[in-house]
Amino acid sequence: MIKLRQFIDYLKHHRDFALLASATLLLLVALFRPTVTMPRDIYSYMLVVDITQSMNVEDMKVDGKPASRIAYTRRLLRDTVANMPCGTRVSIALFAGASAALLYSPVEVCQNYDVLQDTISHLEWRQAWSGNSRLRQGAQAIAHLVRTAREPAQVIFYTDGEEAPRLHAFNTLDLAGFQGGKGWLVVGIGDDKGSPIPKLDENNKVLGYWSAESMRMQPGIAQISQENIGARNDEVAASDNDRQYSKLDEDYLKKYTAEIGSSYVRGDNFSRVQSAMAKLKPARHDNAPVEINRYLAGLAGLLLLIAYLGHHPLQLLRRLLHLRKAAAHR
Repeated sequence: MIKLRQFIDYLKHHRDFALLASATLLLLVALFRPTVTMPRDIYSYMLVVDITQSMNVEDMKVDGKPASRIAYTRRLLRDTVANMPCGTRVSIALFAGASAALLYSPVEVCQNYDVLQDTISHLEWRQAWSGNSRLRQGAQAIAHLVRTAREPAQVIFYTDGEEAPRLHAFNTLDLAGFQGGKGWLVVGIGDDKGSPIPKLDENNKVLGYWSAESMRMQPGIAQISQENIGARNDEVAASDNDRQYSKLDEDYLKKYTAEIGSSYVRGDNFSRVQSAMAKLKPARHDNAPVEINRYLAGLAGLLLLIAYLGHHPLQLLRRLLHLRKAAAHR
C-alpha cells in the first residue's frame, strides 16, 4: 500500500513521464487489436461471384494496369472484406451455368480474415462447372442457398450481366413471381465498350477468342429443358469479325434487379459499392466483438497532446503571436 502511494506521488511529480508512459502503453495494447463485446447490428453477407468465361475479359484496371473482370472483382472483394468491422459474418459462393455453389457458411470476418482473403485470391474461371451464364436461373439457385443457410445473409452478387447463350423467347425464365431477391445487391463488373471473350487452356494461356456462333444455341437442340439449357458449341473465332464481344450490360442488370426486387450498383468504384452496401439492412441485432484499437490510439494521441500543450501553452501562444506580428510588418 505504501509503495503504491509512493508510485502515485512519483507520477504526480513527473507529469510528463506519466503521460508519455501511458500513451506508449496504449499504443502497444492497440497493436494487438483488442475487442470488447457489446450489442450491435450484425451484418452477414453472402458474396456471390460470377466465374463464367466472360469474366476473363480484360476491360478493367487494377493499380492502373489492364486487368480482367475476375481479377478486378478479387481486388474489390479483398478491399471490401478488409473494411468490414469485427462481428461481420461473410460467406463466399460461386455462380456458373444455371447454379450457384456455397464454399462455406458465414464466418466472422476478423477471426477468419486470412482464410477469407486466401479464398478470394484463388477465385477464377477454372473453378466453374459450366462455361455458360444463366443469370435468371442463377437467381433461383442463389435464393435456394440463402434459404438453406444456417443464418440469414444479404446477397452481394458480382457479375457482368452476360447471358450466354443469348436469351430468346424459349429460354428466358420468367421472374415475375420471384420473391427471394429482397435485400440483395447486384454489382455490375465491366466496361461499356465491348471486348472479345478470351478462350483459355488449363494453364490460363490464350488459345483464341470465343466465336459469336458459340454463344448461340446449338442447331436442333431444344433449349427449354433444365438438362440441356445453355448448351453451346466449342468454336474459336476464325477472324476478328467472328469474335463474340462482351460488355457490362447495365440495362439488362437494372431490368434484372427490378424483376427480382434487389438493388443495383456499378462496381467500377469501391466507395460507390461501399455506400450501396451500407444501405442494406442488418441481418440481425446481437452481441458481437468490437475492435477498440482506434480508440486506444486516439486516446494515446490525446495524452501526447496534453503532455506538450499542458507544459508549454504560454510559450506556444507567444510564438504564434510573434509570428503573426512579424507577418503583419512585412
